[in-house]
Amino acid sequence: MLSNLLTVTGQVGALFLMMGVGFALAKLGKLTEQARGQLSYLLLYIVCPCVMVDCFQVERTPDLVREVALGAALATACYVVYLLIALFFFRRESPDVRDCLRFGTVYGNIGFMGIPLVQSILGADAVIYGALSLAAFNLTLWTLGVLVMGGKQAFSVKKAAVNPGVLGLAVSLLLFLGNVRLPAVLGSAVSFLSDLNTPLAMVVIGGQLACADLAATFRQARLYLACFLKLILVPVLTLLALLPLRLSPGLYCALVLLSATPVAGITSLFAQQFGRNPTPAVQFITLSTLLSILTLPLFAVAAKMISGF
Repeated sequence: MLSNLLTVTGQVGALFLMMGVGFALAKLGKLTEQARGQLSYLLLYIVCPCVMVDCFQVERTPDLVREVALGAALATACYVVYLLIALFFFRRESPDVRDCLRFGTVYGNIGFMGIPLVQSILGADAVIYGALSLAAFNLTLWTLGVLVMGGKQAFSVKKAAVNPGVLGLAVSLLLFLGNVRLPAVLGSAVSFLSDLNTPLAMVVIGGQLACADLAATFRQARLYLACFLKLILVPVLTLLALLPLRLSPGLYCALVLLSATPVAGITSLFAQQFGRNPTPAVQFITLSTLLSILTLPLFAVAAKMISGF
């Protein structure tokens, strides 16, 4: 167990070192807000769809099709359950704070941090599980997520159906179910772009942390409650709820690990888009990301030991 813990901690530590590069560059004024926005756009609209396409460039087999369908259904169900849990909390807070904390409790940093973690800890073959979870993330983000942050008046069927995540998923599934492999040149380009996900995402997150008011963040009790829900309660419930289903070790470990990721960066973007005060979202993202240094290795090791991965 100690060996596994040290190994996982080292892998998580490597990711945080890359975040440190972004943190330092932002503090030195070399990674500006405009640059972070441009890199985030590149990640969201180009790199993440390429990650999904690249992950599904595998040979289609009946067993894999069933596992992908099962994993996507379970990941989607998890988001619904997480939202139901979040609705019990923060009722006395102002609407801006309440909705930001509830949204952040539901949505973890799957694309920018979850998939790199799955690849680093579970191996390249397990990335497909991260991709299907990212698909569930995007499908629910533009439905449940919009309802939480923007209300019924903000919901749009067009936005729910046409966004980078859903379009990337559609292309990925068409290629996967049709058992179509991309031409060598195109496949290599997609693969190289998907490789940008880990280092580029960590640098962007580090840059975001550098601009947060850490002193104010550490003084708010409600943020610690929110972090307990996101980093401990949610992954514990996921670990226990999935155990009786006897999933494959890779799928089980990936779903547990992804549930333990810190708050998604899109929480602050959604807050701003729907006219909310983004400060609580930024503070939640910051504190959860810092505390996940302690919690992520524990859940990674627990999931691997329980599943026998």
